[in-house]
Formats: sequence, C-alpha cells, structure tokens
Amino acid sequence: MRSVADEVRTGLTGPGPKRLPSHLLYDELGSELFEAITHLPEYGLTRADERILTRDAREIVGAAGIPAAVAELGSGSGRKTRWILEALGAEREARYLPIDLSSSALERCRVELSSVRGVPVEPIHADYLAGLERAVDRTDHTGPLLVLFLGSTIGNFEPREAEEFLRQVRARLRTGDALLLGTDLVQSASKLIPAYDDALGVTAAFNRNLLVRLNRELGAEFDVTRFEHEARWNDVDRRVEMHLVSREAQRVRIGTLDLTVELEPGETIWTESSYKYAPGDPAAMGSRAGFVPGPAWTDEEWPFAETLLQVS
Repeated sequence: MRSVADEVRTGLTGPGPKRLPSHLLYDELGSELFEAITHLPEYGLTRADERILTRDAREIVGAAGIPAAVAELGSGSGRKTRWILEALGAEREARYLPIDLSSSALERCRVELSSVRGVPVEPIHADYLAGLERAVDRTDHTGPLLVLFLGSTIGNFEPREAEEFLRQVRARLRTGDALLLGTDLVQSASKLIPAYDDALGVTAAFNRNLLVRLNRELGAEFDVTRFEHEARWNDVDRRVEMHLVSREAQRVRIGTLDLTVELEPGETIWTESSYKYAPGDPAAMGSRAGFVPGPAWTDEEWPFAETLLQVS
C-alpha cells in the first residue's frame, strides 16, 4: 500500500487535474463525519441499504449458505450489519469480523454488536485486502465466509479499479464463500447532488477535513477557509464528483514533501468520485471478476441494490 506522502505528491503534481484518493478522507475525524452524513435527510442511500438488510436479512443469509462467519470491509460502526448477524445467529453459531482502519469505529462496532446472541465480534484493524486475508485465515475449515461490502463504497473506485478490486477479493475467497455487494443506482441529479452537498454542511466539513489531515500529517499549510466544497454530477460517466475549489490564487507549502503547490482561482482538487450503476451492472461486474452472480435485492424508494456474488 502506497504511503500518504506518495499519494499526495502524485495527486498534486501529476498530469491532469489535481486529485487525491478518496480513502484519504477517512482518518479518525473523517470517519466520524461520514457516520454523521449517513444520518442526514438528504443521504437516502444508507436508509435504502438498511431497508433492504432489515427486510431481506434471513433470505440473504440463506442464499449465502448459512455462513460460519461474516467479514465486513470498511465496517464503520457496523450499524447496518445487525440484521444480518441476528438472522445468522438464529441459525447457527458464527463470528463477525469487522475490518476497518478506524480504531474508534471498530471499538464502537464491538460495543454495539456484542449483544447479538451467538455471534462474537472480532475486530480486524487493517485495510480491505489485508484484513480480508486475516479473516479468511481465521475462518479456514470452519465453514463458508460471507463478505459484506455495503453502502456503495465500490462506487468510489474508478470502473477498472473496481473490477480489479473485485478480482482481488475473489482471489482470496474459497469455494462456498460469497460477497454481498452494495451499489447505488442511477437516479436524477436533483436527488443525488444534495446527498453530497447537504444543507447543514457536514459533507463540506468531511471534504475539507482532508486538508486538515494533510496539515497534521505532512506539515502542509492549507487554509481550509480558502476552499469551497463542490459536488458535481457527471452525466456521461454516471458519477457524482466531490471537489475542493480554490477561492483565489494561492501557493501552499507541504513541508514533509518539500513541495509547493500552486492553485489558480477556481482550480479544484478532486477528492472523490461516486459512480452510480444500472440495475444489471453489479452482476456483470462480478461475473467479469470471476464470481457467479446470485440473487439481488433492491429498494424502490431510493434506487439501491444488494447483489450476492458467489464463489463456486
């Protein structure tokens, strides 16, 4: 995994628009701010995800072969996972292995879900793939593993990167294992944009916190008040983009990198893409990555899908 310093240097000095990878948004404070975003009235996709999991948890667990363990990539607080674990715990003794880079999120997850009967919580502090490898090692020979990748996090990957990531997940799983993949589906920009630019300004704070992180970790000198948060809908590529827009011409020193970044008025630092999918896309993407597409569950109030991708 590349260091933060390497990613920042490449993103701010490479060819094309300045951009930073979206995973850098999720330091400890960023993870807390994102958790707050999921409660906002404009951010309907989390509630859509929860409605599916609440309504269809037993069916999902059955379709996944009544797994012996559940591993969740980027679990956060694990709030949406309770229904899956309760449905599983009613069928058999199992284990829950939340995987996250935020130690505070993992601790909250452990506290909040330890009450689920028959499913002990065993947090794994790691990135997605390293954590998944540890989860597979821990559950070897105990039965099928169900991996959760909820909340449309896959939409933060560029399309080719998303498929390569799914291939990497598939390569680590065994026959009988499965992946439950959450995807936000295409709908009108008038509904999508407010989800990434809420009236309260929580998403703006989440975006600007990336600059605060660079100031803290890399000795940068970003003045967050000189940047606007902006969310854009790209109709051609079917994605919402988050940008930090420079209010004026400025030069920013990043001490650890011995680098000065120059920005023109209106120039942006592109911090996140959130791709939206057509209903058949998740199954097709999973198939190209080596999975066998299984059933899918959708929400009609806010277009969202959970698709089971199986390993045969």
